[in-house]
Amino acid sequence: MPRIPVFPPGGPRARPKLRRVNRSFPALRSIMALILREMTSRYGRSPGGYLWAILEPLGGILILSLGFSLIVRTPSLGNSFLLFYATGYLPFQIYMSVSNAVARSVSYSRALLFYPAVTWLDAMIARTALNALTGLLVTYILLTGIFVLTETRTVVELAPVVQALALAILLGTGVGAFNCVISGLFKAWEQIWSIAMRPIFIVSGIFFLYEDMPPNVAAILWWNPLLHITGLMRRGVYATYRADYVSVAYVFAVSLGCLAMGLLLMGRYHRRILNE
Repeated sequence: MPRIPVFPPGGPRARPKLRRVNRSFPALRSIMALILREMTSRYGRSPGGYLWAILEPLGGILILSLGFSLIVRTPSLGNSFLLFYATGYLPFQIYMSVSNAVARSVSYSRALLFYPAVTWLDAMIARTALNALTGLLVTYILLTGIFVLTETRTVVELAPVVQALALAILLGTGVGAFNCVISGLFKAWEQIWSIAMRPIFIVSGIFFLYEDMPPNVAAILWWNPLLHITGLMRRGVYATYRADYVSVAYVFAVSLGCLAMGLLLMGRYHRRILNE
C-alpha cells in the first residue's frame, strides 16, 4: 500500500517566505548617497560649514560695492551698489560653482565609480544638484537681505530671475560635463581652462552694462553667454531695464550643445578615464 504522508498537528509545514529586497530607483539612492557624502566632506568637516557658502559671495559683493562706490557716485542701475553687483555676481557664482563641481565629478568620486551601483552619470547629477541647490539658497538669502536692509524700491519680476538662474545652472552643467571629459583625456586641460577663464569675470557684465560698451566691443562681448544671463537677471530686478540684447535661445543652445557633447564623449571614454 502507498504510504500516506503524516503532517504535524499544525498542518503542512509552510515554506518560509523570501524577503523581497526593494531595488526600485537604484540610481536615485546612489545620487542621494553621493550628495550626502559631499555635504559631509565639504561642509560637515570645516568650521562654519554652510556659513562659508554665504560668506564667500557676500564678501565678493561687499568688496565690489565698496570699491566702485569710491570711484562712481551711483551704480549704472538703481541707487544700491549692493543690489547692482549682487544681480551680476550671484548668477555668475552659481555658474562657476556648478561648472567646477561637474568638471571634477569623476575624479572626486573615482573610488566609488568602480562599484556597479554607481555610475559616472550619478556622480555628475549629484554634484549638479547639490551645488545648484546651494547656489539658489545663497542667492535667495542674500537678495532677501539686501531688499530688507536697503531701500532699493524695486519690484522684482520673478520670471526673468528664475530664467537667469536656471540658465546659469544649465550652462554650468554643460560646460562642466564637457570639461570633465577633456580634462580626463588630457591632464593639462584643467590648468589651461583655468588660465583661459580668469578674464571671464571681467567680461560677464558683473560691474558694467552691455549698453554702456562701445559698439565694436559690445559686438564681441555678445557671444559671451554669461553676459546674457546677467542681463536677464537684471531685467527681472530692475523694472526700467529692458536688456534687449539678451537671447535666451542662444544661451540654451550653447548649454545643450556643451552638455550633449560632454555626455556623448563621456559615454564613449569613461572607462579609459577611470582606468588612467
